[in-house]
Amino acid sequence: MNNLLLLEDDISLIDGLQYSLNKNGFHVDIARTVEEARKRLVEIEKYDLLILDVTLPDGTGFEVCEKVRKHNTQIPIIFLTASDEEVNIIRGLDCGGDDYVTKPFKLGELCSRIRALLRRAGVSTQDKANVLECGDISIDLLGSRVLLNGKLLELTNVEYRLLCLLVRNANHIISRDIILNDLWDGTGNFVDDNTLSVYVRRLREKIERDASHPQHLITVRGFGYQWKEVEL
Repeated sequence: MNNLLLLEDDISLIDGLQYSLNKNGFHVDIARTVEEARKRLVEIEKYDLLILDVTLPDGTGFEVCEKVRKHNTQIPIIFLTASDEEVNIIRGLDCGGDDYVTKPFKLGELCSRIRALLRRAGVSTQDKANVLECGDISIDLLGSRVLLNGKLLELTNVEYRLLCLLVRNANHIISRDIILNDLWDGTGNFVDDNTLSVYVRRLREKIERDASHPQHLITVRGFGYQWKEVEL
């Protein structure tokens, strides 16, 4: 059974979510404030996924996400919010979130997104001896760690999965549709080309010497992206 942490202050929503998630085979711990969440996240290793409301009495889910990502953890994070404004969606993704669900939402869709993210996160543990290497980059699929010229990169969960997809298909062009379907399992209806562009930009800032003149992550206009192997 997967363990989830739900950060939400709406009691009526908590009751419904906890009941539905339990029925779908998930164990759920509840935090109603940012402070409660921080206390529970001292033992973050016990959780497989975080569900964070954006607006809380003592802060925001963005703050919790940023704190988690400072430790370079790859735990999947889903935001729950009543706002579907683009600026909030981009902020949630930029601070390290993996998915974004706007209230009201269908519980079946939320469960599908949770399973998709858990499935993607679990890919890295299937082969405990597997290390993916391509030129100057090395990906430890067991530890979800990425080294570029021997230096550890701090990547969000989605950036890590995007990188793995591209490196596995090095020197081949991957279409934007294939990338979105792979990352979001076909359920992220709000994800568009602009969202993918945000991830590509942020990944380039971390892997390229000059993000405006990339050597690794190449845009193939009209098609998608290509990972070029760069030797040590």
